[in-house]
Amino acid sequence: MASSYINVRYTRENYGLTPRKFLGELIVTNKIIQFYRESEKKWVTLGIDPIRSMNSAYKGLERRAH
Repeated sequence: MASSYINVRYTRENYGLTPRKFLGELIVTNKIIQFYRESEKKWVTLGIDPIRSMNSAYKGLERRAH
């Protein structure tokens, strides 16, 4: 089960834990420079590493069973 908190890096020296539900807001407001992606066991650097778009709807075919 995934934790409800995620490690984030605000500045080079300032790290913290934040609830996952706030990650999108921190990204779009440029309040963090990195977050830890547990599934890949690595830090994701904003502006360099790929992340999901926070404001666009999926435009492809629905692949889930109905």
